[in-house]
Amino acid sequence: MIPLRVLLLCAALPCAATAAQAEGTRVAFGAIKADPTLPVEVTADTLDVNQADGSAEFVGNVLVGQGEMRLSADRVLVIYAEAAGGIERLEATGDVVLVNGPDAAEADRAEYSIDTGVIVMTGDVLLTQGQNALTSDRMEVNLTTGTAQMAGRVKTILVPADE
Repeated sequence: MIPLRVLLLCAALPCAATAAQAEGTRVAFGAIKADPTLPVEVTADTLDVNQADGSAEFVGNVLVGQGEMRLSADRVLVIYAEAAGGIERLEATGDVVLVNGPDAAEADRAEYSIDTGVIVMTGDVLLTQGQNALTSDRMEVNLTTGTAQMAGRVKTILVPADE
């Protein structure tokens, strides 16, 4: 089966007006700014709670929702803050997909720091915005500002608007 990222890039290539490569790129991400103070909902096939280290591992068809933001992965490890008792961060691995509004990103791994509202995605990152696609090694998404920074051999394919 051909991965979604390959299909998207192959479909966009014939229509591309510009292909650019750079070492770092700042882009908008999501139609609306997210609120990292909203409750986080996690669903999965299985859950394993580790009282000793204060973590919970969700495995299989994991879906994380917070407001309009959705993150799916094969596995999500939830690390709880020792002092406050709330969630400190989420570590997602395996077919990670992040969706916020009309924008979507795929990667091998993602780490979401709840208190800052920042998600760092690494490993074959693919960002799609409409017909435009960007790839990189790393993308840092700030959900509160609605921006993303891509780094590590960034490649973008831009599709011109119909005239």
